[in-house]
Amino acid sequence: MSETFHGWAAKEQGGKLEQIEFDPGEMRPEQVQVKVESCGVCHSDLSMIDNDWGMSKYPLVAGHEVIGIVEKVGDQSKGISVGDRVGLGWFAGSCLSCQPCLSGRQQLCSGAETMIVGRHGGFADKVRANWEWTEKLPEALDPASSGPLFCGGITVFSPIADFGIKPTDRVGVVGIGGLGHLALQFLNAWGCDVTAFTSSKSKAAEAIGLGAHHVVDSTSSDDLKAIAGTLDFILVTANAPLDWDSFIGALAPDGRLHFVGAVLEPIPVAAFSLIGGRKSISGSPLGSPSTVATMLDFCTRHKIAPVTETFAMDDINDALDHLRAGKARHRIVLKR
Repeated sequence: MSETFHGWAAKEQGGKLEQIEFDPGEMRPEQVQVKVESCGVCHSDLSMIDNDWGMSKYPLVAGHEVIGIVEKVGDQSKGISVGDRVGLGWFAGSCLSCQPCLSGRQQLCSGAETMIVGRHGGFADKVRANWEWTEKLPEALDPASSGPLFCGGITVFSPIADFGIKPTDRVGVVGIGGLGHLALQFLNAWGCDVTAFTSSKSKAAEAIGLGAHHVVDSTSSDDLKAIAGTLDFILVTANAPLDWDSFIGALAPDGRLHFVGAVLEPIPVAAFSLIGGRKSISGSPLGSPSTVATMLDFCTRHKIAPVTETFAMDDINDALDHLRAGKARHRIVLKR
């Protein structure tokens, strides 16, 4: 049976969002349909609206940090019931039959369906996703601010969990924004000694308040030399090019420089800067459904939440302008 959804769409590259009606097609048996209560605004939404990654199709309804109420479930969905409050993130489906899926790494599925690539997302009244990516929101977490956990939160939590970061580790976070402000909270609660790297001195006090024990100027070669060889793990949440050799130099033996920020420029690395200390460079997308559930439990236990600003869904273009201007502190949430 055909349905009509209503959303806010960019009809051309970089265009202002306009209200549209669209037919989502027949609901698949493994899908869940969610009535959207709120949706976070991520910088990835801007990248898709602007076609920064060369894969956008218009009209485009972005939005992939959804909190809402389940109103329909397919007959092959599992663990989700009508009336549940759930969260949805970047992924909307996975094949569940490939080696990554069968080993619990569904976020690495080569056939994964994403929320806003080739389909419409959460800047709408309703959205659909496969049941395995539809996660129940714990009652202890505030639904009005939890949407960003399903993209920004899991993006920084996943490498902490997946790479075996220890409470005794000395770690760094590059960039104190939409991703970094959550990473500081996670790593502090994890038990680590946390260094925040920021180019803005005005953010130093805030970084300490969010969980950093030390603050370093990310643009100062002298500051970076002063901590050479001390950090076990550096998480890069920024998307700007920096002096990566100096950050590699800040790593201790067996240290890892890990990217979750979408740095578009190539990252030049000399092999010998890695070989001597057995250092590594890596990157990751979001986390698996199991890791999302672990993150939500961790947030509940340690009272971790995104710092958010709220806009009405009807003011979506104002919200996007606010984000483009670099004024968001630190995540924007649209409420219906």
